Amino acid sequence: MSDRPTVDDVKSAESDQSLDAVEAPSAPLPLLSYPRAEVFMVESDEELAEAVETLSKRSGPFAVDAERASGFKYSQRAYLVQIYRQGSPIYLIDPAAIAPVIDAKPFESLAKLMGTAPWILHAASQDIPCLRELGLEAPELLDTELGSRIAGLERVGLGAVTERLLGVRLAKEHSAVDWSIRPLSDDWLHYAALDVDVLFELWDALEAVLVERGKLDWAKQEFAAVLNAQPKSAKVDKWRGMTGLHDVKEPRKLAVARELWLAREQLAVKLDVSPGRLIPDSSIVNVSKETPRTKPQLSGNRAFVGRASRTYVDLWWKAIEDGSNTRDLPPLKLPAVGIPNHRIWPTRFPEADARLKAIRPLIALCAEEHGIPVENILTPDFLRQICFEPPLATAEDISQALIELGARPWQVELVTPLILQGLAVASKDASAG
Repeated sequence: MSDRPTVDDVKSAESDQSLDAVEAPSAPLPLLSYPRAEVFMVESDEELAEAVETLSKRSGPFAVDAERASGFKYSQRAYLVQIYRQGSPIYLIDPAAIAPVIDAKPFESLAKLMGTAPWILHAASQDIPCLRELGLEAPELLDTELGSRIAGLERVGLGAVTERLLGVRLAKEHSAVDWSIRPLSDDWLHYAALDVDVLFELWDALEAVLVERGKLDWAKQEFAAVLNAQPKSAKVDKWRGMTGLHDVKEPRKLAVARELWLAREQLAVKLDVSPGRLIPDSSIVNVSKETPRTKPQLSGNRAFVGRASRTYVDLWWKAIEDGSNTRDLPPLKLPAVGIPNHRIWPTRFPEADARLKAIRPLIALCAEEHGIPVENILTPDFLRQICFEPPLATAEDISQALIELGARPWQVELVTPLILQGLAVASKDASAG
């Protein structure tokens, strides 16, 4: 892939990079089908060492992306890591070829180098976990997807943002493929390289917009929050998240569903296959509701489908037997954790509901005025937490509560007076009522 041609007719937007100045084109935008830099596959320790040496001779940020096999594999490991630095080739690193079992040690030299400069990514939160598995840690993030939200773009996918800010269409036909397949086709590799090809120009254009709109500091606070975010703790009784399980109303049938889910999970880990590809949730729920009495009855169930539904029928039948005979029956519902769901507030917690209904429109108006999605102005759960707790009396109290929840300083500054205003309205209405 090292001899791909340069695309001469690809141009970025002219000097004015404001969103208002980027108008819908009157003619089709030029299509970027091939990466403009040389592209090298990296599939061995020796090739990785050469890539690190070349990248170390350049300066500035790293453009980074990763491809997983979500929906195909159980593992969320990176099956391809794209790294590019201005003036260098684009390197497509195959972590599975270098370390068949996930291991950060072969990537120590790369990690040391990449810890010396910021990373530019698009939707960084999606890729950070699989990159961290390889020991790759960013010292600073520049996220063109999150930055586009803060800037006020309506569509924030990489293709849409590139069209809007650079006046270029990306060839993006392979977004949902199985990246664990080997060998990877040239078309897929072109697609992967394009994901980092435009990131330097894209960040420059986006940064100009953020500066113009006085939002660069807001964006950088958000980037830092993504970088420092702690992994979410594992859900208790994860099996309860199966689609359609709410229709199962008996503890014994829930036990059957649980055992089938656990059996599927263990097989998925063993085969490294996405669980839903073995048997879908709908099959587990159907079998749980209509528990078969014999193995042939299970095999004859037309709603019991999936690539592993018949080949592993003994496994599924044992799970059904275990669930049918266990004394460990799960409760129909788990004890509530945290504040109650806000949907029941109108009848169960009317005062909290009144506070939420008084404040939420003010937050929405603020989001509209600043051209930022409302969930980026303030995490909805943070607002619900503030509204459910006893009313806070002062701006200082509200600000401190928001900071403790994890709101960023720019968010605290924007929403504290709105929350104070909404609380006052709710209190006044309650007194009048």
